[in-house]
Amino acid sequence: MSLMAILYHLVPESPVLVAYNHDAPIGTPVPAPAIHSGKPRILASVDPNTTGTNLGVNQNGLIVGIVDRRKMGIPSHPESLPMLVRQLLKSSSAQRAMTMVMDAMSTGNYLGADFIIADSESGWLVRGGDDVVSSELEDGLTIIGSTDLDDPRQERVAMAHRLLTLQNLNSPIKFLAVASKVFARGPSIPGRPSMVVRRSDYETVSSTLVALGKKPRDAIYQFAAGAPDVAKYEDYSPMLRDILSRGIREARSRTNV
Repeated sequence: MSLMAILYHLVPESPVLVAYNHDAPIGTPVPAPAIHSGKPRILASVDPNTTGTNLGVNQNGLIVGIVDRRKMGIPSHPESLPMLVRQLLKSSSAQRAMTMVMDAMSTGNYLGADFIIADSESGWLVRGGDDVVSSELEDGLTIIGSTDLDDPRQERVAMAHRLLTLQNLNSPIKFLAVASKVFARGPSIPGRPSMVVRRSDYETVSSTLVALGKKPRDAIYQFAAGAPDVAKYEDYSPMLRDILSRGIREARSRTNV
């Protein structure tokens, strides 16, 4: 199961800070993040086979990510969750994306998933299990695993929460520096929790760190194409700053018209 941490509205200059380890079957493609055309433009690692993604940011400063969730009522022919994320990234705001995903998950056509949807104006958790429920993100740190929000019974979530609260994460640089070490914590002694998953058929295939600042020049996007305890985080911040700047220019053009 994937793992996500979001620090929301706690750092004034960067209202949205995210760390995300994506877990998937061994052999899952892990393309480098790229800017994808269309309106709005998005930055994401997109599966070349499905054209879907598990985490992305659009030019409006909207970030959407998913974490698998257990569900009893499994559809016989489930629709693609990564494709749904791609559709949500076409939204102009977190509020609109939240409404869209509530409608989609209420059809029962998808496997279970929790969605984190956030921009500078609003942040949402949509729990898409057998019941579909949305709630606003509280200011501060939230950890999402495969069960309830900040569930202390889930060892991986509890460890992430403990390690991320040992220091005062009062700047985007501090958050990203700490999160890059926490989310790269690999297996040590068998049976102990770790941020990186390695099983016979399932593993952590990538890791992403994102900081969305109030100004495009402050945005940061780092991506590890593999488990972050062995793969380096590469910097894709110029791409993120490019699409965010484009978003501001287009919004100003619409206002002028």
